[in-house]
Amino acid sequence: MKITNMSIRNTIVCCLALLLATPLMGFHKLDKIDEAGKLTFSVSFPESLCKEILDGRIMLLISTRESPEPRFQIGYGLQTQQVFGIDVEGLKAGEEAIIDNEVFGYPVRSVSRIPAGEYWVQAVLHRYETFHRSDGHTLKLPMDRGEGQHWNFAPGNLYSTPKKMTIDPAENKVIPLILDKTMPPLPQPEDTKYIRHIKIQSELLTRFWGCPMHLGAIVLLPHGFDDHPEARYPLVINHSHFRRTLEEFRETPPDRNLQGPAKIFTESAYRLYKDWTSEGFPRFVLILIQHANPYYDDSYAVNSANVGPYGDAITYELIPHVEKEFRCIGEGWARTLYGGSTGGWESLGVQIFYPDEYNGCWAFCPDSVDFRAYQTINLYEDKNAYYQESPWKRTRRPGVRNNLGHVFATIQEMSYCEHALGSKRRSGQQLDIFQAVFGPVGEDGYPKPIWDAVTGEIDKSVAEYWRENYDLSYILERDWEKFGSKLKGKIHIYTGDMDTFYLNNSVYLMEEFLESTTDPYYDGEIVYGDRYEHCWTGDPDNPLIEAWGTVLQRFLPKMAEHIIKTAPPGADTSSWRY
Repeated sequence: MKITNMSIRNTIVCCLALLLATPLMGFHKLDKIDEAGKLTFSVSFPESLCKEILDGRIMLLISTRESPEPRFQIGYGLQTQQVFGIDVEGLKAGEEAIIDNEVFGYPVRSVSRIPAGEYWVQAVLHRYETFHRSDGHTLKLPMDRGEGQHWNFAPGNLYSTPKKMTIDPAENKVIPLILDKTMPPLPQPEDTKYIRHIKIQSELLTRFWGCPMHLGAIVLLPHGFDDHPEARYPLVINHSHFRRTLEEFRETPPDRNLQGPAKIFTESAYRLYKDWTSEGFPRFVLILIQHANPYYDDSYAVNSANVGPYGDAITYELIPHVEKEFRCIGEGWARTLYGGSTGGWESLGVQIFYPDEYNGCWAFCPDSVDFRAYQTINLYEDKNAYYQESPWKRTRRPGVRNNLGHVFATIQEMSYCEHALGSKRRSGQQLDIFQAVFGPVGEDGYPKPIWDAVTGEIDKSVAEYWRENYDLSYILERDWEKFGSKLKGKIHIYTGDMDTFYLNNSVYLMEEFLESTTDPYYDGEIVYGDRYEHCWTGDPDNPLIEAWGTVLQRFLPKMAEHIIKTAPPGADTSSWRY
């Protein structure tokens, strides 16, 4: 689960940023668009900036705050600022894209509803490319350009210098905005003694997308790798959101002048280095997979009709490549998985879909594993995603809360935010990637929506497709007789019982089935953190932000013990134990 589209160091920082927020006017004005109002905005770019003819999404950003730039202030929470978005195709230099009263906005739906006042205003053009997919569909989507699908700093995107101006929707005038800058390329991270960055072209994904597609991995080598050439190592796979390097591992002491979260992160990263290189620490090769794609900052690591065969590409192309290059054992019994939030779902999903290829998942705060509790929606029984219906009233469904139950965003607001950022499930945000990964292909080639973006009405045919293909709890129950024995002892789930996105509710449903299994009993572990938010990692004694820094210290010994215990006869369980 990803809260905002800003670059994040980890899920905890995002949660803190969302919860420490102040209200923005206009949330109560989401349901209707005024007919009155003549104010419009025009967005264009000069030939001196770009001579190409461009497709993409133009976003108009309006903020009550000067800093950071408005493009970094859009999200689900109370602190979000305003965005309007329109698609453009074949836009040339000097041509104007018009944002008027009819253009969809969030949190305020229409230009005519902007309260008169002074604001900081900015525009961004998120560039799309044309893909000729192997299923015959031609799509326009944003190719990841090394940033992990973040429209607000994707290299090559055009944007305007923020300007302070007075806006009055009652005025009959056009406000021009000129895109005068291009987002620059990002520097390549450097390798170190312990950290390596690799990238391969995937044959499976290239065939699916009709153009070269790549997978990457950040590799953390075990201490003594060069001194023990005879050793062959087990592999631990960290599923997470896109990151450019492994920030949680730091080979130098932190700056003593740091304060707050930055101090905690850097101290944790240096502590991991000290523990990683200490005597007796488990010697694994660790990888963090990079699989940003045209829909999101990662693929959810499974095969998908819309996103492509990422499950097979990761399992049968990327991982064998890493194992060969870095002297891993290279067999399923010597591979473990862990991750939180999106990575929690991926770790669990990959273990279920590839039960022979992996030997245990440790899933923290996984995204909804049972779609009877898709956050606060039962996709199979509820008619509307935005409202709880009754004969006398309609109550909006909550989407984001804190550990006291205070609500900071509704499902409707989350969905409206994404609808403003991108049509056809192209926002690059959380609800849209669920639809892209889990959903069938629509007639237009884009993911068929699970619900109507404006009304929230749920499409039951799409919900049924989700259930049969990606409802992990349902699949376990449906197919337990086929592969339950292969999952014995491999499923470990940890979540706070006040998860920010209500994700613990779906874990309860999965637990009901797993604890009732007898043939065989799943023999795993499901643990809840009392009053902990997203993303709890099984530490009941420390704050979330500190516990994230000790995940490997707490769980790698358990993984090593499990691997040794379940290794086949004659397997190498000694060369890597030095």
